[in-house]
Amino acid sequence: MNTGSNEPGDVAMAAEETEVDGVKDDSEQGLGSKAPEFIKARRVLHLSWQVGVFIIGLAIVGAGIVMLPLPGPGWVVIFGGMAVWATEFVWAQLVLRWTKRKVTEAAQKALDPKVRRRNIILTSIGLVIIGVLVGIYLWKFGIVMPWKIKDQ
Repeated sequence: MNTGSNEPGDVAMAAEETEVDGVKDDSEQGLGSKAPEFIKARRVLHLSWQVGVFIIGLAIVGAGIVMLPLPGPGWVVIFGGMAVWATEFVWAQLVLRWTKRKVTEAAQKALDPKVRRRNIILTSIGLVIIGVLVGIYLWKFGIVMPWKIKDQ
């Protein structure tokens, strides 16, 4: 392939090169509904399919929001609901792409040796401060149980 030409065949070959085992890179996949063709062919059926996907995604995202203050993997569940929405809605696909890009950037930044060293130092200083404060509290007040039990 000649790198300087703009032949239509060259563009097709470049698109083929981004495919690995029949799966295109995430940035190359088209946006839109992933519903089966027989559902997309009928307007009413496709609309009811989208309503069902929206309700299921809403239930999953709602469960994730409830899990944020309660025990449970809240953010994972929220992103799972977004993934359900992304099977039908372009806005959810764009949000997931943006989130994936930001998470990848943050992970690369966190693995930077300078940032890791800084985070370890700040965490150590924070733990020392917490330890000193707990020590001062115990020295001043001792360990007091929140209930009163009288020996009988």
